[in-house]
Amino acid sequence: MTDTPKKTTGSAAGGSSGAQPHAQPNLQRLDRLANLGMFSASVAHEIKNGLVAINTFCEILLEKGENREMADLVRRELKRIDGLATQMLRFAAPKPATTAPVAVHAMLDNALRLLEHQMSARMITLRRDYRAVPDVLPGDESHLQQALMNLLLNAVEAMSQGGELTVATETGDGKLKIFIRDTGAGITPENFERLFETFFTTKKHGTGLGLSISRRMVEEHHGTIEVQSEPGRGSTFTIVLPA
Repeated sequence: MTDTPKKTTGSAAGGSSGAQPHAQPNLQRLDRLANLGMFSASVAHEIKNGLVAINTFCEILLEKGENREMADLVRRELKRIDGLATQMLRFAAPKPATTAPVAVHAMLDNALRLLEHQMSARMITLRRDYRAVPDVLPGDESHLQQALMNLLLNAVEAMSQGGELTVATETGDGKLKIFIRDTGAGITPENFERLFETFFTTKKHGTGLGLSISRRMVEEHHGTIEVQSEPGRGSTFTIVLPA
C-alpha cells in the first residue's frame, strides 16, 4: 500500500537580516513594491471570487425568478468587495485583521450556498458532517471566508460530473479542524510540492493565487493547512485553527 502524499503549511520563523545599513532603505522599498504587487493581485483574485455570487444570482433570476435569500448573499459579497477595494486604496496604512467571535458552521453554510448552482450543474453531491462543539472561534470572518471560498471553489472545479464534496468539522486538543474533501482528479506528485507557490497553477485560466491567499489567511489566525491527495481519487484540505 502506497502512502498518500501529505503536505502541511504553516508559519515559519524568520531569520536575521544580514543587510548593510545603507542598503536597508532600498530593501524596504523593494519589499514594499513586492507587497503592493502581491496585494493588488490578491484583490483582483478576490473580486473574481465575489463575482461568483453575482453570477449565480443572475442565473437563478433567469431560471426561477426572485430569490430574496440569494439577494442578501449578493449584497454581503458586494460589501466584502468594497472593503477589499478600500483596503487597497489605503495600502499605506492597511487595515489589520479584526478579531471577533466567528460561527464556523454558519460561515461554511453561507459559502456553500454561493456554490449551489455550480454543484448542481456538475451533479456534485454535498455532504455536511459538522461535529465541532462549540463551532465558534476568535478571528476575522471576512479573511476566513476568503480562505474557505478559495478551497471550496478548487474542490468543486476539481470534479467534473457526479462527484462528492464533503465538508466536515471537529474539535479536539484545543483545535478546530475544517475538512474539505473532493473526489476529483487529485494532485500529481510533481505538482504537490508547488501547491502553495504563488502564481503556480495547472488551470487553463487560473491565477495561481487561491491557495497562497488561503494559506496566508489561515496563518494570520495562527493556523495551518494540511493536504492529503491521491491521483485519481481526490484530495482533502484540512484547516487547523486554535479553538
